[in-house]
Order: sequence, then C-alpha cells, then structure tokens
Amino acid sequence: MYWEENLETMNEGALKEMQLKLVNQTLVKAAEAPFYRNISGKKLRTLEEIRELPFTRKQDLRDHFPYGFLRTDLSEAVRLHSSSGTTGNPTVVFHTRADIENWTNQVARSMYMIGVRPGDVFQNTMGYGLFTGGLGFHYGAEKIGALTIPIGPGNSKRQIWFMQTFGTTVVHILPSYALRLYSIFEEMSVDPKKDTKLKSFIIGSEPHSEELRREIEDLFGVRAYNSYGLSEVCGPGVGFECSCQKGIHLWEDYYYVEIIDPETGEVLPDGEEGELVLTTLQREAMPLLRYRTGDLTRVLPGKCECGRVHKRIERIKGRADDMLIINGVNIFPIQIEETIMRTPGVGKNYLIEVKTENFMDKLYVKVEVDKEIFEGTLAALTGLQKKLTEELKAEITVTPTVQLVEPGTLPVWEGKAKRVQDLRSK
Repeated sequence: MYWEENLETMNEGALKEMQLKLVNQTLVKAAEAPFYRNISGKKLRTLEEIRELPFTRKQDLRDHFPYGFLRTDLSEAVRLHSSSGTTGNPTVVFHTRADIENWTNQVARSMYMIGVRPGDVFQNTMGYGLFTGGLGFHYGAEKIGALTIPIGPGNSKRQIWFMQTFGTTVVHILPSYALRLYSIFEEMSVDPKKDTKLKSFIIGSEPHSEELRREIEDLFGVRAYNSYGLSEVCGPGVGFECSCQKGIHLWEDYYYVEIIDPETGEVLPDGEEGELVLTTLQREAMPLLRYRTGDLTRVLPGKCECGRVHKRIERIKGRADDMLIINGVNIFPIQIEETIMRTPGVGKNYLIEVKTENFMDKLYVKVEVDKEIFEGTLAALTGLQKKLTEELKAEITVTPTVQLVEPGTLPVWEGKAKRVQDLRSK
C-alpha cells in the first residue's frame, strides 16, 4: 500500500540515475524563481557537480521575503507556512497541490514504515496552523486510513481522556511534552501501559537524546520513533526511523543529501559529522538548492537491516547555532540531557542557565529530583548533587553548578521546550 518497494529498495546505481534526472529538472524549475535566475541553463553531467552550486541559507529566505523563492504564479500556490519571524522577516514556504500531495506521501510512507495501518487511532498533539508539524502528520495518517484525532497541544487531562475513550494507538508528540504528560497520568492514577492501547509514539521537532527516547518508551510501554523534517523543504516526513531504530532514513527520491564542514563548506564522506544540506528534488512552488539546514549529524555507513537503501543519518545532535561556548569550550545542550537522563534519582525536567560572573562564563544546571529523594535525607540529596556534577564534568569538561530542585518547580512547556537561557552580558 505505502511500501514503495521499487523506490525504497532500488539499487544504488538506479537511485543515483534517478536523482541526477530529478536534480536537472529541479534546476530548470528553480531558475524561474527570482533568487535563482543566475543558474538558468545550468545542467549537471554528474551528481558530484552539484557541489559547484552555491549554498542557500535561511537568511537568504528572509532577505528575499516574501516572493523571491516562488517560481510559480501565485494562483498555483494553495498553501503557505511560515516561521514565527521573531527576529525580522519570517521564512515563508509556498506549496502547490502537487507539493501537498508529495508531502502527504512522504509522511504516509514514514508512518506505514513503523506499522501504522487502517484501524489505528492516531492522536496528533502537535500544533496546527503555520507550524507544519500538525498538518503534515494529519494528512499522512488520513491517507493511510487511520482514525485521526486533531486534538492539538495542551489540556493534558483531555488528551488522556481521548486516549482512553477512543483507544488511541499512535501519538505524535514533543518528547518534552511526553514527559509532562506522564506526570499527569500519575496524578490521575492512570497507568498508560495497562489503561490505554498506546503502542507507538512519533517524536520530533526538538533535539532529544537516546536516553530520553528510552525513558519515554519505558514510561509508556511504547516504541518511540524519531521523525525529522523542516518547514523550509516541506515539514515533517523528510526522514524517519524504521522499526530497526538505527538511524533516520532520508527519502532520497525527494531530497539530495550532503554533509558539509560547517566552517569550510567542504563535502564530507559518510561517517563524518557535519551540517546537513538538502536539495529538493520534486518541489514545484519553491525548490531549494543546497539548503544549509544548520542541523548537525552524520550519514551512517552501511545498509540498514530493514532493506531500505535510502541514506540514514544519526539523530540530530543539535543546530550549529544551538552550541554553547563556555569559556572557550563547545557544549551542546543534548550532552547535558544525555547525562541527566542516565542518572538515577533525577526527575524529567531541567533548565540550563549561562551567566557572566567575574568576567567569566558560569554554567548552571537546574534539575528536578524524584520526590522521595527531595523529601529524604540531606546526605542523599548532597550525594546526588555531587554525582551529577561529576558526571556532567566528565561529559562536557566544564564544571557546572548543579542545583537540585523540588519536582514541579521548573517551567513546563506545551510547545517546544526552552531548555537553555543564555543570560550572559553581551
């Protein structure tokens, strides 16, 4: 049905031949957009020649707002999605009917790959509207034939009521909100393993560690699958984990994939970590050439056990601009999360703060602890604080100030979690 064997398991030579054809078709389309007019007449003889094309950056989308990347007549565009635009012009993305259909197919293929079928009940806790996460999965689930509940974010008790009443089996959810939701299950004395029919979580939209994924799986008794997407090239469905959970398959019939050195722009071989660059292969309204996603990852060498040949990338480490530089040391927030999640006795919520003290950077990590420990002996609390400090120092090579706080005292989010507050004087 959505197992497109001829596309998902085709041999490497046939895949590259198809990609070269699609790249050249995309060059013709892109040249009709004002931003790409200088590539008119360009044709590649080999896929490697794509490296001769300049990169496209998010700032280019902002600088050429609103129509600089639109190649079709506005009457052919049927959908617009946009970022929040809190720092200047937003990034705006246009879709034709064919773009929406292709996007739907990517999501349906991804969901079918993890076992979603007609008869499943899909509860979508992501936001609808200009954010692509909600609508992308909504259309994909409906195309498969799953009963789709477009409940959106928040109102956790109502979420649980729907799960129990309608027998929800699959949930699309932010990883941070999944942890928040479990605390409401506990408050209501509802056991998600016994009192629901949940079997699969689709998690994405914010970086998360393998430790956090396993925590979610253990709490809910589900398998949690990592989804990758970005609104600039469509939204969710760009890539997805298969049942092996050993990397995210990027759909190479829709995207040409490169990993580059973020500093030099040099293309890196499979296995080396760098910035993910995508060229759209089938977009009509707004094709993008060598788009620098800002996401840091690597292509996993070798073939996947599932039989699919499309390249797999490692889970996203973070965005290049997420990196914190603490007194000259590069740190990614996900490194701190990994350490917290594998430390017994701590809770599921944390906050990272960076301040300037005596002209030096100071890293604070506030972590909620389990109720039994917080209400226990001072020795237990002090011991946990010391252990977590040592574990974090070993991971990030910077000694943080760890502050253990009472459960439920740190901020919670129903949208993307804001885990980092950089309070340094500029």
